[in-house]
Amino acid sequence: MIEIQVEDPAWREALPDVEAVVRGAAEAVLGADPPGGGERATVLLEGDAAVRDLNARFRDRDAPTNVLSFPAAALPGEPETAPYLGDIILAFGVCAREAGEQGKPLAHHLSHLVIHGLLHLLGHDHQEDEEAEAMEARERTLLAGLGIDDPYRSIVDTAP
Repeated sequence: MIEIQVEDPAWREALPDVEAVVRGAAEAVLGADPPGGGERATVLLEGDAAVRDLNARFRDRDAPTNVLSFPAAALPGEPETAPYLGDIILAFGVCAREAGEQGKPLAHHLSHLVIHGLLHLLGHDHQEDEEAEAMEARERTLLAGLGIDDPYRSIVDTAP
């Protein structure tokens, strides 16, 4: 279902169980054991430089970002609903910095971004307000199922 490649060793140094974190988030979206193998994707855990390069080449943005999603295109003669969804690439430095700034565990932030990336591969988007609200609601529900707090609740909302 999910192939996980850890290219930047900082991921394992910060989260020794990084593969389990990614797999848990992916299973929240796709299910643990879908019949017939189900949908598949690759999650690549990289460093900032590699993600910056991809962001520049494919999105014309010369900066690292937390997560990139690349949906797979159907091959000629292959049904549009082919089981390979695509690739998700995450940048360690950006993700670790964001988690620290937001006061949340890196594992929770990584889970959120894996779910976010997979939802993109499944066709969800957040370009329009209505789409964003629907996608965020789905993320909240999936994360709650993993015991992770609402990532969109502001720090102000949590003040006593």
